[in-house]
Parts: sequence; structure tokens; C-alpha cells
Amino acid sequence: MTANQPNAQINAQINTSITGDRILILDFGSQYSQLIARRVREAGVYSEMYAYDMSDDDIRAFAPSGIILSGGPESTTVEGSPRAPDVVFNLGVPVLGICYGMQTMAMQLGGDVQSSDFQEFGRADVIHEFPDRLFAGIEDEPKKLRVWMSHGDKVVKLPEGFQISASTPSCPIAAMSDETRNFYGVQFHPEVTHTLQGEALISRFVHGICGCGNLWTPEHIIDLRVEQLREQIAEEKVLLGLSGGVDSSVVAALLHKAIGDQLTCVFVDNGLLRLHEGDQVMQMFAENMGIRVIRADAEQRFLTALAGEADPEKKRKIIGREFIEVFTEEARKLEGVKFLAQGTIYPDVIESAATKHGKAHVIKSHHNVGGLPDDLAFDLVEPLRDLFKDEVRKLGTTLGLPHSMIYRHPFPGPGLGVRILGEVKKEYADILRRADDIFMQELRASGWYDKTAQAFAVFQPVKSVGVVGDGRRYAWVIALRAVETVDFMTARFAHLPYDLVETISNRIMNEIKEVSRVVYDVSSKPPATIEWE
Repeated sequence: MTANQPNAQINAQINTSITGDRILILDFGSQYSQLIARRVREAGVYSEMYAYDMSDDDIRAFAPSGIILSGGPESTTVEGSPRAPDVVFNLGVPVLGICYGMQTMAMQLGGDVQSSDFQEFGRADVIHEFPDRLFAGIEDEPKKLRVWMSHGDKVVKLPEGFQISASTPSCPIAAMSDETRNFYGVQFHPEVTHTLQGEALISRFVHGICGCGNLWTPEHIIDLRVEQLREQIAEEKVLLGLSGGVDSSVVAALLHKAIGDQLTCVFVDNGLLRLHEGDQVMQMFAENMGIRVIRADAEQRFLTALAGEADPEKKRKIIGREFIEVFTEEARKLEGVKFLAQGTIYPDVIESAATKHGKAHVIKSHHNVGGLPDDLAFDLVEPLRDLFKDEVRKLGTTLGLPHSMIYRHPFPGPGLGVRILGEVKKEYADILRRADDIFMQELRASGWYDKTAQAFAVFQPVKSVGVVGDGRRYAWVIALRAVETVDFMTARFAHLPYDLVETISNRIMNEIKEVSRVVYDVSSKPPATIEWE
């Protein structure tokens, strides 16, 4: 399989020619960096994020309307710590430094940063010292803004031409600005929701200071992608691995809008899907939308390959290998296919780039179709690769996909294979499907489905004694898991009402005779992960 480099070039050309506005974010390693990109896009402006050591030529080629320097875990006072490329301050475009980004801006332009014994983490009130264009009119109370701080070092000397915009009792230079050159720095994090006017501040930077419009909307994105896909694909045929998940579903709808019958989807039914999910996928795409979908019924094949294996990582790899083999067999039956479409999204691209530079650890194996045989070398079509998940969902809604499909909870690639602890058997999968369906029914009926970010049932390969009427039942245990989270990097177990948990538990044990006990998972992430395996 070969990547199609012109794809990225076409993306850049179309985004530039249609929207005209692009914000470049240089990442210094902050846990909030992706949030910056999302906030800029929520303001209707296209943005991309790259590592802080992006080359001068690439920065110029990006042609940014403005640049944002992210926060990061390093200290600018340490020799060899990261610095922004000098070209950033010579392009003549506005620059906003956030936390570490403000500190390196100050250091590189002649100011001074100092390590402090007093570290400031959490909420703080900054007081406006000078109402520059970034702060003017943005406040929670007169001259006061509630923000989120996360820093140890702080700027103690302003570079020439700068003035103090805001301060706190422990951080006299909490924000700075040079309005002649349109350089701004804030010690706090406007991208997080804890900064109450953070979105307004970022919007002020990209619109009021950088002069960007607000054309980055679902309708415009669809128009851009349809134009791009038609130019890239022309009259060729495209193959898509359709899982029924959000990303592949939106790709299918988008491709169908762009190229119609040139698209063929392969849906691999591995027997590890949710209750009736295979039939629902076929009904939605093949019957309702008229998309050509080949359904490969491979349940027995997957179960046979998984027999006797209990290790979670090995199960994931077995499922991934079998998927590739089944997909390959179906692809070989088709003639004249030049392109392979994938539901790669922007966080996948960022995380993959970080992994290549040795900055990330592999927690679980996953991802799109990869490792196809050399004789099936396709060019890639990845129309979502510069979009975040929330943007993908908005596209799906605009394309007419049902809300229940687009906003349903995440489902792992290996499916129930990693929600059945230990060895996977058909008996266990059938029990789990029914229990999980009951859980979802009650969450939706109570309104809690949309209040939780992810919820699911887990099959426990242990038996427990129960009592049914006057008889003894010795049957399996089901665990329920529900979490609340924004970014899935951290999560708190959902505090479901006791009467709701009781209703779910009673239904599962009464309606599924193979279950004698239901437990509720009260672990948060960290230290636990969201999925059990």
C-alpha cells in the first residue's frame, strides 16, 4: 500500500484557495496542544499543528495568517530547551505565545525568564493592566479574568517593545503584548474550558488580530472535500473498509456524495459486534443510501483464530491480522480498484508523528487498514485526515447520517474481543451482546446515554452463585462501565443514579439466565484505562 503524497498537497491548495486563512500551531509538548487547534477551528478558522522544530521553509510554505506557540513541560532556563524557529518572529504575522510559548518568545526577543519556587496550578484571577487588542472587552468582572494556570517558570523581564497586559499576585507578568508587531503572550491556558473567556480570547486573536474570516464550517468542509475527491479520484474506483463506526461511516457518505457508484465498501462482520449491528450497517448504507456494500460473514473464522488465547494484546493482533486477510480476499475479487479510502482523522496523524519521533508509548495496538500484500498496492484517500472527531461528527450530521450513529459511544476496533476478558467464545459474545444492549436501552431511556462519554458491559469469565425463585443459579458475571470525559485522556466513572443501576442489573439478571451477578466499575482514569483490555 502506498501513500498518495499529492493528497496532502491538494488538501493544502484547496484549504488555502477557498478559506484563505490558516493558523499554524507549533507544539512544544503541552497536554493541551490539540485543544488549541480545536478552539481555533471552532472559531471558524482552519489550523494545523506541527512540532516546534518545523523547518523555516515549511513554515513559509504553510503561509500562516498567524502563529500560536503552545505550552510545554520543559523549562526555558535549561540549556538546550526548545525554541521557536527565528522565522516565526520575522514573517510579519501575529504571534500568540501560550505558557511555555510566551516564555520562549520573551527569551528569544531579549526578555528574561526565571524559575520559581512558587508553582501555580489551577484557577487564578488575572487583572488587566493594559487593555490591548487581545484583552479589550474580554473579562468576567471589570478588569478581571478567571483563567487556568499551569506553570513554574515565569517571565520577569519584558523584551523591548512589550508592555504588561495582565498580572496576578504571584505572576506580575501574566500576559504581555507588543502591538506594533502583533506579538502577544499569556502565561495561562485560554484553550481549556476552565479559562472562562478562553474561547473569546482565541477568537479575538484569530479574527480581530490575524484578520481571519470564519469559513471553516461543516458546509464549507464538505464542499472542499467533494471538490478535492473528484479532482484526486477522477474516474477511478475506490475501496473502503466500512466498520459502521463514526469515521468510516462519514467517509462512506462523503465519498458517495463525491463519486457515487465508483465506491465499493467491504464490511467485515467478525462476530464481535454489538447486537444487530451488522444488519443495521447494511440497512443504513446498502438499502437506505444505495451504496455498494459487500458483507463478509467471518464470525466463525475469527472465533477459530481466537480460540484458546487470553492475552489482550495478542487478541488484538489476531483480530487485526484476520481482518486484513478477510479484507484482502474480498479486495482481490474486485477489478480496477486504484484507491483505498480510510477514516484516518487528525489526532491519528498527530499521534503517529509523535510515535515516529519516539515521544509516545504504545498502550494498545489499533488503527486503520495496514499491512496489505504488495500486490494490492493502493493509493490512499483520507478525506478526514485533517479533522478532529467533533468536526467529523458535524460533517456526518450535515451529510444526513442519523444522530444515533454519529454520536454513539466509541467502540474499539477489536469489538467485543476486548470486552470479553480472557478467551473469546461465541457463548460469551452472545451473552455480552444482550447485556450491553439492555444497558444501552436503559441509559437512553433515562437520558444518561448523552451524559456519559462512553458506556459498555464487560463479560467476566467467572461464575457466581445466585438464587432464582427456589432454585440455585451458578452463572456468569457482567460488569458495567460508564465514564465522563472530554478528551478521553482522563476520565471519571459516571455517578449513575442507584435506582438506574438497580434497574439495569435486575433486567440483565432476569432476562439473561446465563448471568447471576452484575457489578459496576468505579475506577477512574488514571490509574485505570477506560476499556478493561
